Amino acid sequence: MIPVLTPVEMAAVDEAAPEPFEVLVERAGSAVARSVIDLLGGAYGRRVVVVAGRGSNGADGRVAAARLERRGVRTILLDAAPSAGSLPTVGMPPIDLVVDAAYGTGLGRPYVAPTSCVPVLAVDLPSGLDGLTGEVCGRPSVAARTVTFGALKPGLLFADGPALAGRVEVAGIGLDVSGATVHLLADSDISDLVPARRVDAHKWRGACWVVAGSAAMPGAAALAAEAALRAGAGYVRLSIPDGSAAHPVAEVVQSPIGPDLTLDSVDVGRFAAMVVGPGLGGDESTAAGVRRLVAGVDRPLVVDGDGLTALAAGDVAGICGGRSVPVVLTPHDGEFERLAGAPPGADRIASVRSLAGRCRAVVLCKGPTTVVASPDGRVRLAAAGDQRLATAGTGDVLAGVIGAFLARGADPFDAASAAAHVHGRLSARLAPTGVVAGDLSSVLVDVLVDLGVDAGGLA
Repeated sequence: MIPVLTPVEMAAVDEAAPEPFEVLVERAGSAVARSVIDLLGGAYGRRVVVVAGRGSNGADGRVAAARLERRGVRTILLDAAPSAGSLPTVGMPPIDLVVDAAYGTGLGRPYVAPTSCVPVLAVDLPSGLDGLTGEVCGRPSVAARTVTFGALKPGLLFADGPALAGRVEVAGIGLDVSGATVHLLADSDISDLVPARRVDAHKWRGACWVVAGSAAMPGAAALAAEAALRAGAGYVRLSIPDGSAAHPVAEVVQSPIGPDLTLDSVDVGRFAAMVVGPGLGGDESTAAGVRRLVAGVDRPLVVDGDGLTALAAGDVAGICGGRSVPVVLTPHDGEFERLAGAPPGADRIASVRSLAGRCRAVVLCKGPTTVVASPDGRVRLAAAGDQRLATAGTGDVLAGVIGAFLARGADPFDAASAAAHVHGRLSARLAPTGVVAGDLSSVLVDVLVDLGVDAGGLA
């Protein structure tokens, strides 16, 4: 996992570094120079403009400029303070790259980057981008690549950050970032978060009960149930409270349940996990049943969709807080606002972490970068997906995958984190356009194999 530190946290790490400031700047500038040469495909005959400010960001840029000169790159150093509009052209040869080392995370006023028609490499983050929120202050350059140091900054992952930062490289310069409580998930992390299936496995060892759907939305139930089965649940039972039938794969067992969601406690004990909420509708009897179920069934479970609306109508913290196993809540921004009383703020990490702490639940807040927060304050980010997943029903598939990972024995925080990353990776297997939620489960098994889940991992 890649550590993520806020600008304030990063400043504290810099302050605690055992090496002097000058050593860290030399390392940072060297990393920038290497990345410049890699981006240009070599040094000979290349021309680079370095726009450098007066702070540490500018110091990194000046070291990079000196290093590039020594490697044979023709380098022009410009002061960031007066630079505005376009780069000067009078008396200047054509250039191949601009290095944006103007201002870093400490910039407190709008910055207008000089325009150019050549690629830009940003140092730490594009100047004018808020390192905490990803919001723009002024008119930053659009970078082809950003070299950041020690850890990712949240602003590179949220709001305008991904579009402005381009490809992001994290360069190690000897800083101790082991205290980070926020991490970005990578492909290599997933197989460690999802337990392998045991050699003595049988269907009841990893059974998942999906309580979802209604006459108006049987498809939500089918999507969640099929995803749970494909993601490794040994047995999936689907219950739609109003008695409607869905059309999932044949192996999903459909079983009736009353509209008040009254469950037999002995029967519940046979299931390792539950998924509650997708497509349940707004029936008040069913909503009250959701609240009783979440408070009273102390099994690993994920609540999604209309189940979240039902919880929001009651005492969310009281309902979720008395459980020995944290419930997983999976809101989009509108559902988050109903649960928390306010939408996620510009600092999405802080907002989601706060709700998780108050409810003593694992909260997965969906978005281009999905935020998964544990009650103990740990946070994981999943940024593997793209806009093809922003269609109706894809959240039902995500809920089913989380349910399956819970049924396989994953810790709720691990299950939600891994499922968020897996869900994002599904988009890489899909067509460029015309994607619907029903396409996701068809590629789910292949993605799990690619990520090392179940691939030769029997225990």
